[in-house]
Amino acid sequence: MTATAHALIGAIIAAKIPNPYIAIPLAVISHVAADIFPHWDSGTNGESKTKQRLRIEATIDVLLGFLLSYIGIFWLFPNTDPIYTFIIIIASQSLDWITMPYYFFNIKYPVALWMYKMQKGFNSKLDKPWGIINQVLVIVFIIILAKLF
Repeated sequence: MTATAHALIGAIIAAKIPNPYIAIPLAVISHVAADIFPHWDSGTNGESKTKQRLRIEATIDVLLGFLLSYIGIFWLFPNTDPIYTFIIIIASQSLDWITMPYYFFNIKYPVALWMYKMQKGFNSKLDKPWGIINQVLVIVFIIILAKLF
């Protein structure tokens, strides 16, 4: 999924689960669960993009994720602590943060390389438009559940 989708899921986890001992592992697990759904992200068709384009798209994605997450938190869950939200968002994106030095800068430290290979095993890509539509539907469903329960 996009960093934006992972951030939104992390923000919802922060809003609904105030215990960090539960929320942080759940946020990391949510990353794997979300990536199993067929989706588009900046790495889809990455072999046809330059590294510079991938970096720009990923940066925009991360910034958009934080912006939309905080708008959503302040609008839908206004009592959620912004710092706690930040921590849970980072946890929900953490698997991608760990692989970033390898993927973008070809820095091959063992943890990044292992994480990259592991993520390739469960990351299900789907090109636009359906890869984006799937993400929107998943996020809307999670928001509805969060508001109901």
